[in-house]
Formats: sequence, structure tokens, C-alpha cells
Amino acid sequence: MGVSKAVALFLAATWLGGVGSARAEDLEVLHYWTSGGESKAVNVLKGEIEKKAFTWKDSAIAGGGGQNAMTVLKSRAVAGDPPAVVQMRGPAVQDWAENGALVDLDKVAGGWSKVLPPAILNVLKYKNKIYAAPHWIHRVNWMYINKAILDKAGGKVPTTREELYQVADKMKAAGFIPIAHGETAYQDGVFFEGIVQSMGIDFYRKAILEGDQQALTSPTMVKVFDTVRESQKYFDDGVQGRPWNLAAAMVIEGKAGILFMGDWANGEFKNAGKVPGKDYVCVPVPGTEKMFTFIADTFVFFKQHDQPASPGQLALASLIMTPEYQEKAAFYKGAIPAITTASVVEFDDCAKKSAADMKASISSDTLITSQNQGTSEARLGAIRDVVSKFMNSKQDSKSAAEALAKAVKAAM
Repeated sequence: MGVSKAVALFLAATWLGGVGSARAEDLEVLHYWTSGGESKAVNVLKGEIEKKAFTWKDSAIAGGGGQNAMTVLKSRAVAGDPPAVVQMRGPAVQDWAENGALVDLDKVAGGWSKVLPPAILNVLKYKNKIYAAPHWIHRVNWMYINKAILDKAGGKVPTTREELYQVADKMKAAGFIPIAHGETAYQDGVFFEGIVQSMGIDFYRKAILEGDQQALTSPTMVKVFDTVRESQKYFDDGVQGRPWNLAAAMVIEGKAGILFMGDWANGEFKNAGKVPGKDYVCVPVPGTEKMFTFIADTFVFFKQHDQPASPGQLALASLIMTPEYQEKAAFYKGAIPAITTASVVEFDDCAKKSAADMKASISSDTLITSQNQGTSEARLGAIRDVVSKFMNSKQDSKSAAEALAKAVKAAM
């Protein structure tokens, strides 16, 4: 079921019978932060809101990169019983807001435009009203390398795809798994996105964010799929269904050399006591060094009893936007603060580089949304389905590119 249909059914349930009963001080929070670093981050907010006499009712749904949680949300909305607070990103925020399911945050968001970069502020808005509060900013186009394994493979950090394969070959010869991966639709999508971006920011914009048919069927997209197939040679045999945090653990524990994953993985390295530069290296995906691809993790607030924002919802939104919270939560999550008034002085070198790169990307207009943030739920699902089918079959690259174009067109 799509977001729009779920919203329509939610509104019908609201008009017919209300959305359930909940005391203003009770806040049910639906989210999918369940790994070690994620749990630490969300517990910071839980502790702060409970200091203000509001009760946090935790509804954590693991897996699927958020797809499982969104399935639960739609079911709850159709039943007329949505949680008060939901983790959400991308066009889904605008879809739910457009159909009147969310409360706006105007009472507390008056100064947010002064502390948020425009590209980030835009993903929170619908018709000039703000409907979401961003916790932190994640950079998606990251590559992590186990330092000890890298040293055994020659010690040179790869900056091109060719150099990456050379390093991977040496890691494999030394008895290590070169690339840690989990073949789930979510991880396949992240892996694929990094390769698309390495072909150039304009190509990425046209193909993924705009769904341009010419770009999707171009020789460049065929080359993307060729590169995916070549890279798969460096996976191990246990990729099927492996969660991303277990793939990260393979690099952390010295079983595998390289991980392609957003900087939420840095929270896992941090949680394991690993130090960047000493235990591992964090650099942009080869070919994307000048690009900052971001996800803004946000909370949206669903109407309860068809009423405006409750005191608890507004209090939670306000807490999220404080420098104190953003610094603590982003530190644990492996992200960087979303607001410019927060400091990264106490952060590790990976986060400091991320913050510096984001600042530079704002000036160069290379701060750009990830497909997770910048495409509709339907289009994101279509891309992931095609990519995962390709990665789990012997399909040729040209037919995969054609299938991708067809799927994206149908989803637009």
C-alpha cells in the first residue's frame, strides 16, 4: 500500500471514530534505531523528554532500512491509531503532511531557518510549513577500511575503482574477505547508489533523483551495473540476508577489509571502541570525494484526536533542535549535528571530516540528497528491487539498465 492510500484511509478512520485515546504526557515513538550506536542515540532523547514529565513509549521496529517500520505505520494509520511520533524521511514527510495527517511545528520552528542549511531545511517542509525535526545528518557515501588489513595489503587507501580492486585482490590473497556486504534490498541500494554517484553528480541527479529515462538507459548506467557485478567478486558466500551492522562487525573484528555504508556505521565502530586512523580508515566512496550525499533523520508528529500539536510533541521537537541534544545524539549515532550552532570539537576524525566536507559542499552546491531522502517510496522500492534482482542473478547489465528505466517510469 502506498503512502497516499494509507493517508486517505487514516483520515477516514479519524473522521469516523477518532484516533484513539492517549494522555498528553504519553508519547508513543515509532522508530527503527535498534543497533548499538543507534540505541545509545535514541536513549539520549528518551532521557531528556522524561525529565520534562512526559512518558516515552518505545515502539522500535528493526530491519529493512525503515521499510518494516513504515509497513507498521500504514497499518496503524489505516486503523485510526497512529503513534504520536514517527521516524521518517524523504517525500513521505510531504505526502503525509499534504493529506493533513501531521501537525505542523510552527509554534517552535520559527528560528530553524537560521541554523539549518537550505538543502536540509527543504526536506522538512510542505507549503512553507515545517513538519519534521531533524536529529542529525548522515553522510551516505562513506567507505570504511580495517587499518590492519589495509597495511597488510600495501597500506594505500584507494581513491579510484581500479585502485580499490587492486587493494581487494591483495586482501583476498592475504586470506581476508575484501568487501563486507549483506545482500538485502537496503544494503544493495546503498552499494549501488555509491557507484552511480562515482559516475558524476549530474548523472546521479538525472538518473536517480529525476528519473530521466535517457540517463537510466545510457551506456553510463550499463557501466554502473558492470561495476556492481565486478565488485561482487569480492563478497563472501554468506551475504544473503546479512544485516548491515553484522557486515560492519566483520570489518570491526578484522574478518573483512572494506565496508560501503553511510556514517551510521561509524557509530558501530565507535561503540566497539575503535579509533579512526588507528583501527580503521573512513573516506568517501572512490569517485565521490567532492560530493556530500546526505540523509536527514527526522521525527514527524501525527495528529492525535484530530488536534493540533500536543505539549509533548512540541517539547520533543524543541529538544531535538537543541545543540546539547544534537551533539550527544550525533556523537553516538556516528553522524554529525544537523544544526550549525552545534559543535563537533569532541567528535572523532571521521565526523570532523564529514562536518568539514558538508560545509564545503554547501558552497559548491554538491550537498545532495541520498535516494533514501530524495525519491518517493515507490521509486526507491523500484530501484532496490531491480538492483537486488540483478545482484542475485546472472542478468546482464544492459537488460538491468532497461529494467531499471521501466521500473522507475512506472513508479513516477
